[in-house]
Amino acid sequence: MRRPAFLLVSSDASRLDALSGDLRRRYEADYQVLAASSAAAALATLGDLAASGQEVALIIADEHLSDMAAADFLVRARDVNRDAKRVMLIDRGNWSAGHPAVLALAVGKFDYHLYAPWRPPERFLYPALSEFLAAWDKTQEPSSVAFRIVGPEHSPAAHRLRDDLTRISIPYSFFSDTSVEGARLLREHHLEGTTAPVVVSRDGHVLVDPSHSDLMETLGFHADLDGRSCDVAIIGAGPAGLAAAVYAASEGLTTVVLEPDLPGGQAGTSSMIRNYLGFPRGLSGDDLTNRAIEQAWLFGADFTLGEAERLSFSGDACLVHAVGGGVLEAKTVIIATGVTWRRLGVPALEALVGAGVFYGAAGAEARALAGRDVFVIGAGNSAGQAAIHLARYASSVTMVVRGAGLQESMSNYLVTEISKTPNIEVRPATEVVGGTGSCSLETLTLRHRPGGATETVSAAALFVMIGAKPHTDWLEGSVERDSQGYVLTGRDLHRAGEQTWPLRRPPLQLETSVPGVFAAGDVRHRSIKRVASAVGEGATAIQLVHEYLQATDD
Repeated sequence: MRRPAFLLVSSDASRLDALSGDLRRRYEADYQVLAASSAAAALATLGDLAASGQEVALIIADEHLSDMAAADFLVRARDVNRDAKRVMLIDRGNWSAGHPAVLALAVGKFDYHLYAPWRPPERFLYPALSEFLAAWDKTQEPSSVAFRIVGPEHSPAAHRLRDDLTRISIPYSFFSDTSVEGARLLREHHLEGTTAPVVVSRDGHVLVDPSHSDLMETLGFHADLDGRSCDVAIIGAGPAGLAAAVYAASEGLTTVVLEPDLPGGQAGTSSMIRNYLGFPRGLSGDDLTNRAIEQAWLFGADFTLGEAERLSFSGDACLVHAVGGGVLEAKTVIIATGVTWRRLGVPALEALVGAGVFYGAAGAEARALAGRDVFVIGAGNSAGQAAIHLARYASSVTMVVRGAGLQESMSNYLVTEISKTPNIEVRPATEVVGGTGSCSLETLTLRHRPGGATETVSAAALFVMIGAKPHTDWLEGSVERDSQGYVLTGRDLHRAGEQTWPLRRPPLQLETSVPGVFAAGDVRHRSIKRVASAVGEGATAIQLVHEYLQATDD
């Protein structure tokens, strides 16, 4: 099997030779390193590689090309090879906001950047290349998988399994039950005729139509709470909960994290977070999530599968009651349950959830939509990121927006990138009011809101990202919330006219109406709805936990 290629392009012969040499020394066993001295020669090489079926992993273009602007070359290169990661080699020393690379990156003309000079390569070149290659590898069929899934192609249950594994970066392969390989796996395990999804693990263990909890327990998330106690119980494992877990466990507090779904929250579904501090090349939601889980676990945090049903109190202890039984006793609680996507409420489309209609981002399904027409409802950052990710594969992506456009609700860099992506169309003042499909989504009905005119369009998939509802119904009768269900904390308790605060001291910054119970992240009233702010609140909550526990001990 031919090695994937790196293609390097520079009009500076000495720079081209030096970069080629450094890359060959490290990567030649697994990758073929090719070089071109002009954009025209590089495009010709890319055409030859595409015709021969050879994969291209990276295209690295010097910003100083003699025959074409580097950004324009990288745009044309993408037309020839859509999977390769495009990298611009930039000279150090120009930090002006008007640098051509700033705008070119914002509008998606390339994916990453490298600096010249790049030596020593162990510090500046190889770590960056490893990031780029890891991102490229995610777009490829995995060479080794932990699970093989067999099921009907448009099964919502099979979609849920694929989505779960994608969000926690577990490599898997999926086979239709009517395919040759799918039928062979079913026959091998004496499951011929089974229409429910089947999961075969690497060690040969078989799960038939596994529930979410079955799969999570297979991955090591236990569900036993009874008889346990801790210093801090963290309810929810999004960015706020994960940050709280890292700081609580690292500072010696016994820590239990209770999560009913998958760690990562909304951020965990984002294909790329570009505005997170310290990651100039961006960070995917699943990478952020998995790094945080590992970090918290290594400090001693205990991750437990389960959903909180209610809070009760016994003396100074908080009792977290889980759905299905089980009680966790904690000295303090941090509520970090985040938000859930609001539903469309269109019966025909709700019936197709998991079979062409999806709530949340597009990680698990994007590659399967190559050459298809896809729709995204929403005007926030998550919707923008999903549209850009889908546009790499789909023939067209249409963003359906109820308002006048994207500018009021989406970050500038995303609006700009969407406007420059040729296969993304934005349909303002429009809503989805219906749809059809026998086994999976086939059409959508769009209504133009000002005039009421409707239109039926072909659609292979619909991703719904229309705002959020805080996951706080379980707090009814225990913790004060605002009219939309967000948890009131700190000074907002007084602003809301809350009179039930039981202590003479005022509530701490993130403290709820119950002393020792804190809230952090999107679930909190007036939260900023950014990953960095959620992480900051999770860390801050632990400092407040220490303050509370010290006062209690005194």
